[in-house]
Amino acid sequence: MTAPAAARRVPCPGCKGPALYDPSNRWRPFCSERCRSADLGAWASEQFRVPGDAPSDDDPNVPSAH
Repeated sequence: MTAPAAARRVPCPGCKGPALYDPSNRWRPFCSERCRSADLGAWASEQFRVPGDAPSDDDPNVPSAH
């Protein structure tokens, strides 16, 4: 039987501190609930955006308002 591998540590996307990347870390890849919540809040307040072009008014894939 082989020995279990050492737990992997990655930089937390929030604070850049070490975060345990393992199923035992319920907030992975974040180091804590605080960093995870801060990241979610930044997305919710549109501080992070995915670049893209706005659809034109005559785009057939955009639902009409009536």
